[in-house]
Amino acid sequence: MYRFLIKSMRPRFPLAVLLLLALGCLALPFSAHADKKKKADAPPGPDAGPRKFSFDPTKLAWPAPPNIARIHWLDYFAGSKIDYSPTAAAKPKATWMDRLAGGQSQTEKSLSKAFPFQLVGPYGIAIDSKGLVYVADQKVGAVFIFNTETRDTQMIRNGYEAHFGWINGLAIDDDDRLFVADGKMRRVVVLNAKHEVENLITEGLVDPVGLAIDTTNRFLYVVDTQQDQVVVYDADTFKLLRRIGTGGKNHFLTSPGDFGAPQGVALDKDGNVYVTDTLNNRVEIFDADGNFISLFGKHGDGPGYLARPKGIAVDGDGHIWVADEMEDRLQVFNREGQLLTYVGLGHGELPGQFKALVGVAIDKRNRVFTTEQYPGRMQMFRYVTDAEAAEEKARREDELQKAADRRRNGASAATPEKAPESAPVPADGAPPTAPKR
Repeated sequence: MYRFLIKSMRPRFPLAVLLLLALGCLALPFSAHADKKKKADAPPGPDAGPRKFSFDPTKLAWPAPPNIARIHWLDYFAGSKIDYSPTAAAKPKATWMDRLAGGQSQTEKSLSKAFPFQLVGPYGIAIDSKGLVYVADQKVGAVFIFNTETRDTQMIRNGYEAHFGWINGLAIDDDDRLFVADGKMRRVVVLNAKHEVENLITEGLVDPVGLAIDTTNRFLYVVDTQQDQVVVYDADTFKLLRRIGTGGKNHFLTSPGDFGAPQGVALDKDGNVYVTDTLNNRVEIFDADGNFISLFGKHGDGPGYLARPKGIAVDGDGHIWVADEMEDRLQVFNREGQLLTYVGLGHGELPGQFKALVGVAIDKRNRVFTTEQYPGRMQMFRYVTDAEAAEEKARREDELQKAADRRRNGASAATPEKAPESAPVPADGAPPTAPKR
């Protein structure tokens, strides 16, 4: 019986070997081609780095020359720094079990703070007293902290420093306390300057989104999108003080002082409150006591119109900056709703373009920060103040006057004036007659 089995297997063995050899020979060219392709696709070396552009984006300004620029593009940030050097590839990789389970490698687990996380769904923005920029990322579930000078990045992570559900707006007070609006958990998380959870605000909240703090009057403003209201708290005791807007109407109200799914809130130096009334495509303005003052905005897709405005900020000159998500346009208005200038022409990922623009914030150094969700990045601009623009205008006018004076003096020197022709004196001593013309 065993001999029969052995005999029956003998003829097949050489045939199987031949088949394997043939398949191996056929695979060799493809594997060699794959190796070449891998080498061609490999990073070019230490010079590889963040995205490069075919032009110098730091030359971008709005409005364009010869107008006096009021906004300059500075930089963009997409997350923590990535090591592009060839040695980065030599770091231990995740095991096949980690990859299968979607987990991190042992190296990533031990260096979780240093691991280069990137922005995926950035939303709210806040700036602390040191100039560090905080960005709430809804999809990562963390708050990124950017040092714009060194490009170093820290994180306040879900499950480590705090517990987040779906984070939206941010605000920082004069003690560097950080307020984080968490829509999923229906609360505002309060962290101290060391990024330790200090308190939770839950009273009267359903879906907190936009945040703003009046450090003079000590008010905390929380935009509750689902309730169509702005909920006002004492910024120190967190006691609920009042509500702005009529709630419980399912975003249908259009009357002045009411909202349809509001999103953003900002304050000016006088304590006035500015709210983006998103579904009504307008901005509403209230005083520090919550009394309605005025509104502006009209639905449309051109400059000066609004289509689902989200983020809002007010600069030191009282101009109102509105982030328009649908049109991907950052627009600047005065209190009367007159368009002053805007950034963004079409949807795109180039500097000065946007994709799903949602957030805007301005710091004391007149730096303007925006967040957009699809590229997952934060852009940084520089606002030219009214005083700086007036100084530039005066300088240009002075240069033009000097140039006109030089031209006039040059023309005078090239063609000296002729002395008037004197009439001949008659021999009889009679008064001379005027020359004929």
